[in-house]
This record gives sequence, structure tokens and C-alpha cells, in this order.
Amino acid sequence: MIGLWARGGRCSVKAGLKACATTVGTALALVVPATALAQNGELPMPQRIAPPTGVKPAILQNVGIDQRIGQHLPLDLIFRDENGRTVRLGDYFGTRPVVIALAYYECPMLCTQVLNSMTGSLRTLSFNAGKDFDVLVVSIDPKDTFRLAADKKATYLASYGRPGTAAGWHFLTGTDASIKPLASAIGFRYAYDEDLKQYAHPTAIYIATPKGIVARYFMGIDFAPRDLRLALVEASNNKLGSVVDSVLLLCYHYDPTTGKYGAATLLAVLIGFIGTVASVLAFVFVSLRRERRAAARRVVNDDAHIANRT
Repeated sequence: MIGLWARGGRCSVKAGLKACATTVGTALALVVPATALAQNGELPMPQRIAPPTGVKPAILQNVGIDQRIGQHLPLDLIFRDENGRTVRLGDYFGTRPVVIALAYYECPMLCTQVLNSMTGSLRTLSFNAGKDFDVLVVSIDPKDTFRLAADKKATYLASYGRPGTAAGWHFLTGTDASIKPLASAIGFRYAYDEDLKQYAHPTAIYIATPKGIVARYFMGIDFAPRDLRLALVEASNNKLGSVVDSVLLLCYHYDPTTGKYGAATLLAVLIGFIGTVASVLAFVFVSLRRERRAAARRVVNDDAHIANRT
């Protein structure tokens, strides 16, 4: 038996080919114009509904940074370096402050901007990687390989442009068993987007002391060289830097809400007060000295006058 399906009903020979043709024609008449409109852009195609204004997408609800200044990093975690060797996190601590970045090596957007800005700011400092501080970049993607890490190191060493500093740059990979505890210790919250096949993550770099204690956070993708310098001086317990840096640290303090160094109002007022007192004392000293000299000259003149009269 020959049959045709149209609009959910079955057309048979008994029902009449004419009636069946009419039914099918009606269905095609409805479908074809809609398809043409979609192709011409007159009928909007289905799209992913955007969340209401001011509301974060679900995947971003748990993405961010919790500042944990003073937190000891888990230095016994195991990673692989850019040469494929098994290393401990603690291998990179002990003598110098460490600039830390969490990223992943196939990130199409933010990671590159963070590493570019970090390298550009470090390039302006008089301090040298490997001598005054170390740079430690750790991938958050357990699928990243040490070969990718080696390529990244070569790229940023070339951008840094200082011969003899390769020993101060380290690019690590690892498993989630090591990556997640490190991220948790720093307060770095991230998530994997299964649809985009990318990581959603915050942007920042961190300064740790030689003992592996988190000291400073710098948020965003723009890191002021002055702030980085002061943070490294502080993290080194003032072993780095000059007298000028020590004075600047008196005038500036780190603001965790902004991740930057701002003018310390109370200290600035104190320094201004000391300066004012010093100026007043100097004025009094100079005035008294002038008065004494004037008095001495008067005595000499009086003596000379008396001698002349005699």
C-alpha cells in the first residue's frame, strides 16, 4: 500500500491523491517562505539568550580572586618544568622574591595580555630576573605540556631582552592534584567552560617572599612598574632597592582593595609635620646666629669708638 506523511497525518490512495497533494502543498507553502526569510536575514535564527544586565553568567559566579596576603604556599607540590623535569614548587623559593602568574599556555585572550604586561613592566626595572627576583608562571590546564611551556619561556625571554636571565624564568605544568591546591592557596578561582573549551579565570599577578609567603596582589592586565618595584623591595625585606625606595615605602602603602600603592595619608602628614618643625628650627637657629653676629659687631664697633675717643 502506498502512503505519504504530511503534517502528522497519513495520506492514502483512498483518501484521494488530489486531497493529499493539497495537504502537502499547504505544508510546503508554510515551510519554504520561512526558510527563505531566515536565509535573507529577515527572520532571526535561534540564539543563546543573554543573561539580564548586571547578572554574571553562571560560569562566572565562582570566578575571582580572594586576597590571602600572608598565606604560606604549599611548597611541596610537584610540577614539571619547561624541560620536562619533575620539580617541587619549593625549588623556586629560598633566596629571592618571586613574581607569580597563573595562566594557561593556549589561552586565546587574557593570559597573553597578562604575561605581556608583566614582562613589559619587569623590563623597565633595574632589577634582573635570576639575580634579584624570579618569575614563575604555572599553567592551570593539566593538558598543557612541557613543550608548550618551553615555547612560552622562549617567547617571553626574547621579549624581556636581557642576556643571562634565563635561569630566572620558570614555566611549569602539572596535574590538577598540584594545580588546584596552589590556586586555592593564592585565592585564584577559575572554571572550565565546556561549550567554549576554554578556562574562565581572573587576571592578576602575585608577589611572594623568598619564604613562599603571598605578599602582594596586582589585579588586571596593567601593572605599574613603580608598584612592582616597591613590592619586590618589600618582599625582599628591603634587601633590594636603594635609600630612595625606602623613603618611598614610607610615603606609600599597599592598598589591597586596588592592588596598588597609594599615598599613605598619615605618614605623609607625619613627614610634612617633621619637615615643618625642621624648617622652624632651622629658621630659629639662623635668626639666633644672625643676632649673635650683629651683637658681636656692635661690641667691636663700641670698643673701636671708645678707643678713638681716647
